[in-house]
Amino acid sequence: MPKSTIALEETGNARRTRAEPRLRRERALTEARRNLILDAARAAFFELGLDGASLREIAKRAGYTPGAIYSYFANLEEIYGALLGESLQRLNACVEAADADSGVPAELLQRKARAFYVFYRDNPKELDLGFYLFDGVKPRGLTPELNHTLNEQLMSALRPIERQLLASGLSADEAISETTGLFAHIVGVLVLNNTGRIRLFKQDPDTLFQRHLDALLERLRSPRA
Repeated sequence: MPKSTIALEETGNARRTRAEPRLRRERALTEARRNLILDAARAAFFELGLDGASLREIAKRAGYTPGAIYSYFANLEEIYGALLGESLQRLNACVEAADADSGVPAELLQRKARAFYVFYRDNPKELDLGFYLFDGVKPRGLTPELNHTLNEQLMSALRPIERQLLASGLSADEAISETTGLFAHIVGVLVLNNTGRIRLFKQDPDTLFQRHLDALLERLRSPRA
């Protein structure tokens, strides 16, 4: 290889080596600023709700101008989507980490279902965050792609439950039906609890959840016709 070519390659490598620390710093700074905006948005959403948490309010809390936020997020809905996506990642991690001492499907089912329930019971604002993205029953301001991604993350947290139902002998349709019923029960109980309406019935949310889960496990143990 000619010396001139080697010299050019060495020069290029040296430039890349010098540029790498700068690029890492820029990426770290961008990520830090993005996280600062998300932290401000989370606080604004939780305190003011969907209609009160404007881009101007989020920018004020983050210490930026509204225009500066557009360097990181295209609109308010994209910020919502990022926050909900992070929330669903934490939910998935909790469900994934829930294991039993044995590989018995019923035990794993109980651990996975309880992990899902406890995540939202102990973090009621995370459940609220999910409902902020909806106006009635329709997604509010989400692109079809983002809506699909978020729904897939939610379904990913429910699939370990569905898998254990399949391992317990249910058909695919039965497993989906029971997973849907369990999800609906968890959300319903926690919405009643979070709004204080559960006091009208003088009920305990943990007891209601466990009764529903016990009834499901009993059905799985019963001989099938």
